[in-house]
Order: sequence, then structure tokens, then C-alpha cells
Amino acid sequence: MAYALWTEKYRPKTLSEIRDQSSIVNRLMGFVKARSMPHCLFAGPPGTGKTTASICLARDLFGERYQEAYMELNASDARGIDVIRTTVKEFARIAPLSELPFKILVLDEADNLTADAQHAMRRTMERFTETCRFILCCNYSSRIIEPIQSRCAIFRFTPLPDEEVKAYLMDISSKEKVALSEDGLKAILEVSRGDLRKAVNVLQAAASAGEKVTEEIVYLVLGSAKPGEVEALVKLSAQGKLDEARRMLRKMLYEEGVSGEEVIKLLHGQIFNLNIPEEAKVRLIDYAGEIEYRLTQGADEEVQLTSLLAKMFLEHSQRS
Repeated sequence: MAYALWTEKYRPKTLSEIRDQSSIVNRLMGFVKARSMPHCLFAGPPGTGKTTASICLARDLFGERYQEAYMELNASDARGIDVIRTTVKEFARIAPLSELPFKILVLDEADNLTADAQHAMRRTMERFTETCRFILCCNYSSRIIEPIQSRCAIFRFTPLPDEEVKAYLMDISSKEKVALSEDGLKAILEVSRGDLRKAVNVLQAAASAGEKVTEEIVYLVLGSAKPGEVEALVKLSAQGKLDEARRMLRKMLYEEGVSGEEVIKLLHGQIFNLNIPEEAKVRLIDYAGEIEYRLTQGADEEVQLTSLLAKMFLEHSQRS
């Protein structure tokens, strides 16, 4: 098995290789043909190709030596105003050596920039437009200040459909000679939810853990509970078998290493499937949100989740 991370090894090299973002790719290819581009804002969920699209655009514009006119910063690491005034400004103001009159600066996770940093960047974008074009990548475009949004061409990336992720994983497993079972593939699709980067990383981690990638191995390397386990947990609670439900919960938390926040998210999804009145579902969802907040504040996982299971039983018992 290759020692390089598969997400890097199989990353598209040109815009034409990017999967299932055809409308975005067509617009970016228009920039390549025109040999020019505006400032851009790439928004969308993680693992949908935002950073990859920026690298492919730079490679198509500048050729294989694109790194001489390309710079990438992660705004979650360098998010203050000093970075904008020093690193970003220094790169933006120097004219490029390439045949094109501009360079490209990518700010990944730009929605983590402070408000002061964003206002400073807006002025930098205005002042050095001739020598540098900015690409801001973010998960939430609403966190980018309006003056910056109005200066950018906005591209909204969407989660990849399961068919595309499946084809990509099958291609990698074939090239890396990894035995990928049907239930293992289904489990990866379930946990990745359109995030291709996460899907590839899970596949590599699972391939390192066993000879064949199965559902059991996928959930083992993730430290995540199987959907069937959570469904059984909810059924036991609804039937009033709290001792059994608690034993199953303790097994998930302490033997399988599943985090309490992961369990609460899965339980939240199961609430909608309960055969109880809508008003009871609303109360449970509200209570689940409160439990999730308590967990983030450091409350005991077992106590809080057992409390939610008891609440489920009370709602069922009131219905009967």
C-alpha cells in the first residue's frame, strides 16, 4: 500500500478531472480561456473540492511551475490582522514573474478570519488587484463580510452524490489492490455524506487495519457507533428496558470508544423515527439539543445520555 496520503495522491491535477461540479468547472475554464480572473469566493461543505479547484485553476493558468505565482494560507492557523498586513500584503504587492500579470493567493477556511482581518484584507484586495487575485475558501459564506463578498465571483460547491464518491473509491481500491466489501463501501458512504476527502481517508485507514475493508472495520477505525446499535438502544429505551439500554450505552462509550457527541447526533436522527406524537418529538429534540450543549461544556457523557434515554421512555409511556 502507498505511504503517501491517498487524498493527495489521487487529487485531480486539472479542472477537467474534477468530479460532479460541472457548472463550477465550466465557469473556471472560462477564466483559463480568457487568461484572466476576478477575485473568487468558494463556499460549501468540507471535502467538496474547493481547495482542489483553486490548485487546478492555478495549474491550468500558469502551467507546471504554478507554485511560483501561487500561495496558499490556512486562515484558521493565521487569522489575525497582522498576517494580512505582513504575509498577505507582501505577497500581493510584488509583481509576478510569469507571463500573466497577476498571482493567485488562496485563503483556506477564510470564514475563520476575524472581522478586523477581513476589513484589512478588503483594502489589500482593492489596492493590489493588478498584481494579485484572491480566492477565499470557506464553509459558511455568511461569515465573510459583505464588502468582500461584493468584490468576488461566488462559487457554491455542493456535497458529492454517493454515485460519484462510490466510483472514486472503487477506482482507488482497484489501483491500490484493496479488497472493499459491499457493506464496507456502504458504511463509508454513510459516514462521509458527500465529503470525498473524508471518504478517501476512511478508506485508507480501514485498509491499513485489515486485509478486507468491511463495515465492522470502518466503524472500528472511526470510533463510531453503527446505526443499528443506536436503533436498538432507542428500542430498549422505549420499551422501558433501561438497564439493558444503559449496558449497551456503556459498551459503546467505554469498549468501542464512541464519543458522547457522536452518540447524541445518532440519537437525534432516530428521534424522528419514533412512533410518538409530533409534540413529544419536539420535546425530545429540544432536550437532545440541551444534552449536546452540556456535553460540549464537559458534562459526564454516561449521565447525560442516560438522562436522554430515560426521557425517551417517559414520552413513550405517556403515549400509552
